[in-house]
Amino acid sequence: MPRRPDTSPQTLRVFAALLEDPEGWHYGYALSKRTGLPSGTLYPILMRLAERELLTTRWEEATTPGRPPRHAYQLTPDGTALARDRVAQATPAPASRVRPAAHPRTAS
Repeated sequence: MPRRPDTSPQTLRVFAALLEDPEGWHYGYALSKRTGLPSGTLYPILMRLAERELLTTRWEEATTPGRPPRHAYQLTPDGTALARDRVAQATPAPASRVRPAAHPRTAS
């Protein structure tokens, strides 16, 4: 059975990081630090999500002179819904605390 798209552990880590502030703009470097993913893993995931219109991207001019512009990413409404769905499906449900049935005592 083929794996469902966007369910790799790495993509789920990206989704979880983006969902910390689903309406905010996120920089690749900050996402790399939050997820622990190297740039060679992170940026292909971000590009794939952007191509599927699950992320909006933009360039932001640097606030410090001499620094290059930075690429920022934001979940789209569809991206937020998909990210929430994928993360929820990947998170195991809390185990219910079921007590073992009491054994009836026998009269001696």
